[in-house]
Amino acid sequence: MPREHVTLADELFQEQDSVLAHADEFPDTVSFFYARGLCVRYEQDGIHVSIKNPDPSAHGSRTEEILITKPSKRFICTTALQLGNFEVLGLEDRIVGMNSLRNLFSPRMKEQMQDGRTVQIGKEGNFDLETVIAAQPDYIFVSASKHGGFEALKECGIPLISHHGYKETNPLGQAEWIKLIGLLTGETRRANAVFADIERKYLALRDEVLKMDSTQLRPSIISGRQIRDGWYIVGGRSYMAQIFHDAGAQYIMCDNEDSGGTTLDFEAVYAQSIHADFWQIDGAFDGDFTLEQLAQEDERYTTLDAYRRGHVLFCNFSQTPYRELAGVQPHLVLADFVKAMHPELLPHYIPQYYKLLKHEDQ
Repeated sequence: MPREHVTLADELFQEQDSVLAHADEFPDTVSFFYARGLCVRYEQDGIHVSIKNPDPSAHGSRTEEILITKPSKRFICTTALQLGNFEVLGLEDRIVGMNSLRNLFSPRMKEQMQDGRTVQIGKEGNFDLETVIAAQPDYIFVSASKHGGFEALKECGIPLISHHGYKETNPLGQAEWIKLIGLLTGETRRANAVFADIERKYLALRDEVLKMDSTQLRPSIISGRQIRDGWYIVGGRSYMAQIFHDAGAQYIMCDNEDSGGTTLDFEAVYAQSIHADFWQIDGAFDGDFTLEQLAQEDERYTTLDAYRRGHVLFCNFSQTPYRELAGVQPHLVLADFVKAMHPELLPHYIPQYYKLLKHEDQ
């Protein structure tokens, strides 16, 4: 068993404290290489940050300009991914308010909400403005995917920042939004150190896949399943499609031009999915989701090669902090797919988010 493969698997779980211990070795200025939604300029009057929606389909979206003249210590987050950005930097104590999250995984945030250091501000469309004002945040992070309620927040006189990290189509571009948190909090060295660690692990694993015999066929993969009126898939220009590619897979819908998710005719997707080697799905489910439960949704699923071979990769949002941390842990999401499709590269790795579904009797 090649020693470098063992080392690579071990390094994927390098402790956060070990990374932060070397933060002083990194520069205190920030550059963005992967994130298309962020741009920074250092001027005499402070740090100028431009924020825009990086989604290629978001034509004409407005650009926000922020001038940073001093570090900020108090923030309100309105999505799980925003929390995750603070979490990987060890800066949860800067979050003084959060909306109502049904599935909260961060131990530190749970503790802060229990002892009152972080307050619950309600949810979209029904924010408690008095609580928001009393929390005295310097900034409130909002999300373009959420509708309702943010106009009311503007009345509080607190600056709003759109966090478009989830719209980045490059996995490292999503993770690079942690540098925005570093700029706002004055913890740029910390953000640079953490991102450099994420980048190194992701690229090392991607390169291991590239080193495989070029004559070896890339396994094919399909995504999504029937949701209401059609088969929901991830777009061919999406974050997840890039993960598939970097894991050494051929995405059946790679010619699709969507950068997010989209719904297609069930029969059309089904016809292309019959002989796919692997199948990626996700969702929130109480308990262990099995192949039999998937079959109950539609009996036709059992005729897919990926189903018959037990090659269905499922992420349970109710049991994993995917919504919080996957966007800032792309190396682990990538590792999950590499483990399933090329297990010889990561013999000792334990999947974190996407795991192969089993039968009820397994």
